[in-house]
Amino acid sequence: MTDTTVIAPPNATGAEEDKILPAVVYGLYLLGFTNGLTFIIGLIVAYVNRDAAGPINESHYTFAIRTFWLSIAWFIIGGLLLAFGIPLTLLLIGIPMMIVGGLIMGAVSLWFVARCVMGIYYLVRGEAYPRPRAWLI
Repeated sequence: MTDTTVIAPPNATGAEEDKILPAVVYGLYLLGFTNGLTFIIGLIVAYVNRDAAGPINESHYTFAIRTFWLSIAWFIIGGLLLAFGIPLTLLLIGIPMMIVGGLIMGAVSLWFVARCVMGIYYLVRGEAYPRPRAWLI
């Protein structure tokens, strides 16, 4: 008599599929730099799936949502400085405003990409994002 019991590996029922939608959100965010529309689609996917997600994915969705809104806020601040600086360049006081606005917008773009890469890093490792409500990476 031989025992032919098949033991399924742990988390084989849905752990692999569970990583797909957060990865899609990060991918849509990164793709948004080419067309702009996928930022919004990624945000909608994160909002729709956050409530039904487990603790690991919930942290990634929260992190992605906060990344979007914080980057929008800082991008608007940089854009306003840039926009107000353009007409004031005739008086030469607009040049520093344009430089600061451009630097803020560039830094926010780099910050956004870094946060997406860190989110993907933790997602691939199968871990919740450690500080989803933090401002920094």
